[in-house]
Amino acid sequence: MSKNCLCLTAKTIKRNLEILNKYRKFADIAELRVDCLDSDERLYIRRFPELAGLPVILTIRRDVDGGYFSGGEGARVKLLANGLAYANADRRLNFAYVDIEDDFDVPSLEEAARTFGTRIIRSFHELNGTIDNVPAKIKSMQRSGDEIIKCAYAVKSTSDVLQMLKASRECPNQDKILICMGHYGIYSRILAEKFGSFLTYSSALSESEVPGAPGQMDVRELAELYRFQKITNKTKIYGLIGYPLKASVSPWFFNTIYNLENTDAVYVPFPADSISHILEIAKTLNVQGLSITVPYKEAILNELAEITPVVQAIGASNTISHSENGWVGDNTDCAGFSASLLDFLGKKNLKNQKITIIGAGGVARAVASEVFRLGGKALIINRTIHKARNLAAPYNFRWGGLPQNGGDTKVLDLISKYNDVMVQTTSVGMEGYEASDPLELYSFTGKEAVMDLIYTPAVTPFLKRAMMSGCKTINGYDMVIRQACLQYTRFTGGEIPEKLLVQVNISGANAWNKIRSA
Repeated sequence: MSKNCLCLTAKTIKRNLEILNKYRKFADIAELRVDCLDSDERLYIRRFPELAGLPVILTIRRDVDGGYFSGGEGARVKLLANGLAYANADRRLNFAYVDIEDDFDVPSLEEAARTFGTRIIRSFHELNGTIDNVPAKIKSMQRSGDEIIKCAYAVKSTSDVLQMLKASRECPNQDKILICMGHYGIYSRILAEKFGSFLTYSSALSESEVPGAPGQMDVRELAELYRFQKITNKTKIYGLIGYPLKASVSPWFFNTIYNLENTDAVYVPFPADSISHILEIAKTLNVQGLSITVPYKEAILNELAEITPVVQAIGASNTISHSENGWVGDNTDCAGFSASLLDFLGKKNLKNQKITIIGAGGVARAVASEVFRLGGKALIINRTIHKARNLAAPYNFRWGGLPQNGGDTKVLDLISKYNDVMVQTTSVGMEGYEASDPLELYSFTGKEAVMDLIYTPAVTPFLKRAMMSGCKTINGYDMVIRQACLQYTRFTGGEIPEKLLVQVNISGANAWNKIRSA
């Protein structure tokens, strides 16, 4: 199984050991980033393996490769030699690995390393450009059969990650470390075993030290939330497709459930800029089910072999599951939304309720469908007016544009007639998106029931303004948990045991309180 390597980037040996000891139970290997050490601290690196008490990688990363060492190559060679010098017959007291670049050519140092059991990690870092042929690059780098080939690529698209995944399949027998640096590559770090990677690098992000490379995950999160050390080729994979995926509670919810019921499964984020490429990755990884979020709930329809009647009716899917014929699309937003809203209002239906729906995207489609089914009347307003009109037409709802640039008096007057309930469905105010109020020109009366389907942050500018006006408010956390429970059923065919759901709700409340206060 792939190993969790804790990257140590502190300025002193003492501080690195403090961090290592604090997070030791989560790590299999440590990497000592000598390039991050203060100059005088670099004199004492030889003792670090003995002090660490677990296998250690010796790394002095050059600045051109994304590191912090800016001295000459001669000085770096001397440091590497000092780290490998006075090798002990007990190999546990030596550096277990030394990371040297593909263009590094000091045969005597490499021979000394091999003599005393230190494995060479032969590395290549592409930070700005592209790698035309990853398999060819991997094969060209190997100089000896005992080397581990490391290819670190700052990926800029889903296509780049797909290229790395294909390369892992074309070099199945080579000991290798494949790293997709950056946000698009986060799942390659979690699923290192599935990518055929010897290890994944993580950092102690809760400490003050900098991550060793862009996109490194927290060592504890990787071990506890994603149960990294238990992922094997038999582990079932589920996940979430969208972008930017910096504010979703779904990985926490599903992985907590899997952990409580001791299921060999993992749920990971799949940030993507291409539906077709991410689904090709999902097929290669044998992903069993996926949640779909902004901005792909409508675009995903073109990739599905089958859709349920609810998806056919509303034109959006937030859930796809694998079948023999391909992906099957469903939508759990509808039931999740209506159950949450009715509970919030204390009603059984929406008869005699006039509702303003803000937005006309994939979630708004589910909301409009449920408002109609439950007997409510609605006004749909959206920045792009024709989308509001198209969504409103099947239900004979009113529609209009968002009041902007000084305000549209007619639309504001219309909103005041459809303000029993107000449902905000856009990404405006969500963490990672535009931090503003989509309806800032509307003045709340305090009588509105206001629901913002965003849950991170827990209180958006829109929701805060409604609360300050005396309105009854709710965010989207309750809805997302309800629809996630339905997704679990679509993925597995079963339901979450009540006793586990109670535990998740309790721990979820505690977790969410921390998020609210952050």
